[in-house]
Amino acid sequence: MATILIVDDAAFMRMMIKDILSKNGYEVVGEAENGAKAIEKYKELNPDLVIMDITMPEVDGIQAVKEIKKVNSNSKIIMCSAMGQQAMVIESIQAGARDFIVKPFQAERVVEAVKKVVG
Repeated sequence: MATILIVDDAAFMRMMIKDILSKNGYEVVGEAENGAKAIEKYKELNPDLVIMDITMPEVDGIQAVKEIKKVNSNSKIIMCSAMGQQAMVIESIQAGARDFIVKPFQAERVVEAVKKVVG
């Protein structure tokens, strides 16, 4: 079973994603509310997948992706973006993210992205 770290500055968003993933048999091993915490948690938990929001205080998602990739170049990351953040999505894919999901989330799309990345 794939272990997942969820990173979003909005607690309700983390809860929503966690709920979708748990119902589909994935294990959420940790949560973080910004990029700096995400990097710490990644090192501590070594999850199979990170679902990362792009826009967050302190360290944003793109910066966090770059840092996590330095820790583990094989890390798997899916970005979450709001509508109209195409440029940031492209930047995060270039930084090493594998896929992205757009808010507001559709459960099927979240599960589809996760399956594609971690199986």
